[in-house]
Amino acid sequence: MSKHLNSRQFLGNSLVNPAAGALVAAKASAEPAVDFPTANLGGTRVSRLIIGGNQFSGWSHSRDLPYLRELFRAYSSDERVMDTLELCEEMGINTMLSGGSRHLNKYWKERGGRIQWIAQVHPKTTDLTTNIRQAIDNGAVAAYVQGGIGDSFVKAGRVDLLGKAVDFIKQNGLAAGIGGHSIEVPIAVEKAGIPVDFYMKTLHHGNYWSATPKRERVDFNVDSGSLLDHDNIWSITPERTVEVMKTVKKSWIAFKVLAAGAIHPRDGFKYAFENGADFVCAGMFDFQIRENVLIAKDILSATTRRQRPWIA
Repeated sequence: MSKHLNSRQFLGNSLVNPAAGALVAAKASAEPAVDFPTANLGGTRVSRLIIGGNQFSGWSHSRDLPYLRELFRAYSSDERVMDTLELCEEMGINTMLSGGSRHLNKYWKERGGRIQWIAQVHPKTTDLTTNIRQAIDNGAVAAYVQGGIGDSFVKAGRVDLLGKAVDFIKQNGLAAGIGGHSIEVPIAVEKAGIPVDFYMKTLHHGNYWSATPKRERVDFNVDSGSLLDHDNIWSITPERTVEVMKTVKKSWIAFKVLAAGAIHPRDGFKYAFENGADFVCAGMFDFQIRENVLIAKDILSATTRRQRPWIA
């Protein structure tokens, strides 16, 4: 384990004031109102539905609506974000996945929250470790290389850098993952024998009216800044993804399962879980939490058509 004292360890230290300590103790003893399924991810029990954090930072796939990012930022005040995380815990979601920990640090300290953090990390070719170290020091239980970076490293033939990032994460006691929009990412990582604990891989069907036309779907184009994908599609070969992931014996967190809001959770969650995902990560606002949890729980309890065995 890391020798560095992270923010969550600090909360248990005597420097926390008595009032805050009482709040932490009260929260720590609270049980969620919904018994939501969890599974083991690299030694940590993680809810099969994970909340993503892009919406809190203003990151949005806005298609032709450029004002959405500012709208997201305006809506996501610190108090609303903490209320949302508190509601997640109440409804049985015990993990958040995001690139930063500012809101989580505030939530852990001021609300005594226990929600876990899977960190999205952004190693650079010239500096693989600094951003990972920040995640370690700020209380992450796991870290994964962000999907766009996974794509770019594989496309450039630098799978070795992904291996070095994974090694550094694991050396510091965290579960380690690699993300990608292209199915070539897990294919290359498996071929290289990199000992990842999990993959973050997009999965959604293309049956929605605004999806990028099939003739324009280009691999390694997603999240690259190109206009060709219309900011409208993140899983360009879902059928191939499903087939490849059947052969992968690592946990799989599926993301972009709702195609950034184009697919209803009843459809997107079902498609992801039935086609092999062990976990689903979805960005959610406060008004979406309860419905999404109930939908996901119903789907998980009724999933009988799954062909890939549960890896987690």
